[in-house]
Amino acid sequence: MTPIVKAFFDPQTFTVSYVVQEPEGLACAIIDSVLDFDHASGRTDTSSADQIVEYVEAQGLRVEWILESHVHADHLSAAPYLQEKLGGKIGIGENIVVVQDTFGKVFNEGTEFQRDGSQFDALFAEGSSFHIGQMRGDVLHTPGHTPACMTYVIGDAAFVGDTLFMPDFGTARCDFPGGSSEDLFASIQKILSLPDETRIFVGHDYKAPGRDEFAWETTVGEQKALNVHIGQGRSIEEFVEMRDARDATLAMPRLILPSLQVNMRAGQMPPADEQGDVFMKIPVNKL
Repeated sequence: MTPIVKAFFDPQTFTVSYVVQEPEGLACAIIDSVLDFDHASGRTDTSSADQIVEYVEAQGLRVEWILESHVHADHLSAAPYLQEKLGGKIGIGENIVVVQDTFGKVFNEGTEFQRDGSQFDALFAEGSSFHIGQMRGDVLHTPGHTPACMTYVIGDAAFVGDTLFMPDFGTARCDFPGGSSEDLFASIQKILSLPDETRIFVGHDYKAPGRDEFAWETTVGEQKALNVHIGQGRSIEEFVEMRDARDATLAMPRLILPSLQVNMRAGQMPPADEQGDVFMKIPVNKL
């Protein structure tokens, strides 16, 4: 099947969210949604998510899944808000438990923070499948950027999260806790083993130098031939040396601290205090 794909680009975080619809029906899934967050004021806003709500309602779609490709470090997920507005089950890779254990310790969350993935409605393993109406989706475990990264292959389309970017921008960083450039190389080979005509939809675009417009759709064939980090048969040794050296120069994402605390909870805020106020933690010298 060839799903209908509607993209929503958030210029503040360079994130692309997707509504993926079965071609001859009204069932759909939402992938990698964004809850707007102003770091200076600590205020949230639903403007980006509301664009998705308006589109889904205008098209008369039925949301069956709200999917996360991984625990994002650069934006907060709007999954609970979308679920409240539109329904659907929230899904992520089963290795979320590894991420929860790692960052539960970083943020000193204590025993009340469940590290079993129970905040999500579904945990996917390698080879899992799901349905969007009559359309089947298959799940590939593609770690490297994080241990829980998943690629969702839905019909002729693959939603790769942060594993691959547009060919002129390359591949994801691997220097977060639990990341691995060796794992990322193997994950990319798994994606590139799909048919060359498979459409690839990336989770971000940062508009590589020399390109005038943002873009988020490419193909397996184009990635094989043109990806500046992995294309034309680059060896694992070459890739790991390049990726590790590049990662050593990168700053932490601006929203990594609030994003991780929220996203490891399936988009829920940390528990409120007795007055009903919510606070984020800032660990010092931990990342």
